[in-house]
Amino acid sequence: MLRILRKLAEDRAALVGLILILALIAAAILAPLLSTHPGDVTEFHTARRLSPPGPENWLGTDRMGSDIYSRLLFGARITLTIAVTAIAVAVLIGVPMGLIAGYYEGFGSNLLMRVSDIFLAVPQIVLAIAIAQTLGPSIENVILALSATYWPFWARLVYAETRSIKNEPFVEAAIALGCSPFRVMVLHILPSISSSIIVRTTIGMGGTILTAATLGFLGLGPPPPTPEWGRTIAESREFLPMAWWYAAFPGLAIFLVVMGFNLLGDGLRDVLDPRLRRAARHGK
Repeated sequence: MLRILRKLAEDRAALVGLILILALIAAAILAPLLSTHPGDVTEFHTARRLSPPGPENWLGTDRMGSDIYSRLLFGARITLTIAVTAIAVAVLIGVPMGLIAGYYEGFGSNLLMRVSDIFLAVPQIVLAIAIAQTLGPSIENVILALSATYWPFWARLVYAETRSIKNEPFVEAAIALGCSPFRVMVLHILPSISSSIIVRTTIGMGGTILTAATLGFLGLGPPPPTPEWGRTIAESREFLPMAWWYAAFPGLAIFLVVMGFNLLGDGLRDVLDPRLRRAARHGK
């Protein structure tokens, strides 16, 4: 763990990504303490409606007169909850399915992969929109829509990685010693491919946040007056360019968070993937 942290510290881009992600987590956890107006993020204040950034409202106010800075902080909770839950469900479905399909051969394995191929054949955002539209706008339905469309990515990744190492000597030795298939998959194969899963999960967090914001922008996310970032940008369209801050700061928050996960994912890939490290040494 210390070696990984030292390697990340040497990668400036990955370090920036880690700082951005830690800032998101801190904003989500400490929102009531960091907020300048914690009690009115969902209330109307017509006297200060669409006020520009200033000493009282650092990032301005929205059409309800709510403080945008405070809404961004509480919106970070929603964003992080959606992303973490959706990715966790996708991993819990995709990883076991990929392991089983990759380890075994035959009709069952092919059937599992054909199911994932069906999901992958439809553009992920289109399928997420269709599911969210059918179920209705809510945080739970957004999580369900994202989980249902993301699990095939992990299933395909784990399937390919499992197939590539199932005939390695250490796996054959475990089988020769009498280890059960479950023990071989969980204690021998899964740790060997965990680096790929970690990298894919980190980068997938950024994609999940962006997709969740897209659903919110289309009106398929949490209903108003929930301080969700994508919905905030959608509400700001009719006030552009008069109230530029209304869309600019939520958009900047989404950009920084997605960039943070992508930068950290690239850094983890370079640190954890031994094949990339060998390629880099040979390149030198």
